[in-house]
Amino acid sequence: MRGPSLLTALAAGTLLWPAAPRRDPGPHQALPIVHANDNRTPAGRIRGDTLALELEVRRATWRPEADSGPSLEVAAFAEAGRDPEIPGPLIRVPTGTVIAATVANRLADSTITVHGLVTRGTGAGDSLVLPPGASAEVTFAAGAPGTYLYMAVLGKRVFDSDVDDEQETASGAFIVDPAGGSPPDRILMMNIWGQTLDSVTYRNALAINGRSWPYTERVEATVGDSVRWRVINATVRPHPMHLHGFYFRLEALGDGRRDSTLPAGQRPMAVTHTLNPFETMALTWVPDRAGNWLFHCHIGFHVVPDTRMDPPPSGSHDRMAHDPTVHMAGLVLGIVVHPAAGGVEPARGTARRLRLFVQEGKPRARAPRAMAYVLQRGARGPAPDSIEAVSSLLVLTRGQPTDIVVRNRLQEPAAIHWHGIELESFSDGVAGWSGSGRHLAPSIQPGDSFVARLTLPRAGTFIYHTHMNDIEQLTSGLYGGIVVLEPGQRFNPRRDHIFVAGWDSEAEPIHLLVNGDSLPPPLELQADVTHRLRFVNIGPAGQFPFSLYRDSTMVEWRRLARDGADLPPALARTGPAREWLDVGETRDVEFQAAAGEYRLVVGNPAKPLWARAVRVR
Repeated sequence: MRGPSLLTALAAGTLLWPAAPRRDPGPHQALPIVHANDNRTPAGRIRGDTLALELEVRRATWRPEADSGPSLEVAAFAEAGRDPEIPGPLIRVPTGTVIAATVANRLADSTITVHGLVTRGTGAGDSLVLPPGASAEVTFAAGAPGTYLYMAVLGKRVFDSDVDDEQETASGAFIVDPAGGSPPDRILMMNIWGQTLDSVTYRNALAINGRSWPYTERVEATVGDSVRWRVINATVRPHPMHLHGFYFRLEALGDGRRDSTLPAGQRPMAVTHTLNPFETMALTWVPDRAGNWLFHCHIGFHVVPDTRMDPPPSGSHDRMAHDPTVHMAGLVLGIVVHPAAGGVEPARGTARRLRLFVQEGKPRARAPRAMAYVLQRGARGPAPDSIEAVSSLLVLTRGQPTDIVVRNRLQEPAAIHWHGIELESFSDGVAGWSGSGRHLAPSIQPGDSFVARLTLPRAGTFIYHTHMNDIEQLTSGLYGGIVVLEPGQRFNPRRDHIFVAGWDSEAEPIHLLVNGDSLPPPLELQADVTHRLRFVNIGPAGQFPFSLYRDSTMVEWRRLARDGADLPPALARTGPAREWLDVGETRDVEFQAAAGEYRLVVGNPAKPLWARAVRVR
């Protein structure tokens, strides 16, 4: 996308409107309570072609969990005379509207810099600096249709994702609809507040539309609906947003200042898409199966019980609780899809049956624990304490019903999420949530088993991974790759290569393993044939590129698929051999190798997170 991002603009904004100081009384009055804004009701008053809007930034009490739960003192936007809101009041107007806004700083102790109240689509930077008690007026045309945001920055805020303390609560959605209006949609905005209290205590709140799971709203839909979302990252951290059970189609992407509708032939299907700081996306998806589903950030640290304002103590069983309101928290949205009237479950043929064991063995390398999913091969199951360097690769066939019997040999509960797979809700793998009504999937208790029913509607590269005690189990090895082939195809490891990246522990600095190895032997490839390379990133966090070099020159490969879905022809093209993957993403490429010496690297080639020599003969 052309032009500087909003993050760059925030660091180098220019003053557009002088502030006229005006002190407001009452700094010792009781703080108002923040209202969680579901982004359904636009703010202001329309008169002709002009929106009149009065905004204030005020100190307020925010309870992102229960209404009676723990509270924070934060800065938040409000319409004059109304409760403060997180996210801030929704600005939503048709293109061509003129916005006449008054902005007042009701904070007693902080200068604010307001960004985003400017004609959209021009790429122009802006900043409105208001000392305590000051107010100003600004008038501008709404500009180009799209999804945007506005925000207030307190003091000399440094926008650095490596800084733990965050105050990203004073921001709101700014939507410009095209002439004639937009189809019905929902707006989802993420806000984060965090503060280091002492050398060992950190307190934070992570919210979608002002609430943290399990207090986020339940989005409801019916089988066959067209669901349209605008998703806004109003935080300084990236968020790979993942939808369980379905694909969504990316319709538009924005960087906070510009928004670009993707051409019709260049709208990929995905199950995970990363919103970097202050970025936006518009997406559409159609639920074709009833049940409970999730939409959540796939950074493990953003969805575990430790993200609660009062996190559980070390050793707590919350991380392994059957109750989904306990074993998850943070940036999670629940979705309930109702069956369509007269809907009938499709008939399911005879299923292939596999047995998969959840195992723990002797620790190795840095990980305090070593776990793996081990597939039974032959008539007898694996020894109870045997694990492999990487969890078993599952090779399945499109359209073939497959029942996977998961046997838990750990001393703690387990659960498997079949990531990117279109399947029945009950088998999706979220204990206490997957399913519908009272028919909800159990956690797999020690010594017990669970049957996941899969019927794969498409060929591609997918993932399976733990959805219980996420950080510890994931960094101990409970993740693996899935390859789904077309009927009649056989997996040929000489031409079909999968690279599954994960962490070796929670210890710092982070060490990356690919296929369970940090120092792999050279990969031998046959020359002058086409090889398929399948890349998977399933660590708890981290966005990085896989790249292929010959000497110091990046070669070329052809992009094939994203998250298991074939790319549109306009995107399935040959180009530089670099694919960026965030957590929960897969990419497929093909490479026709000429004889020579190559190097496959993850991260910066000068100082890679992982590297492997590739010899083509």
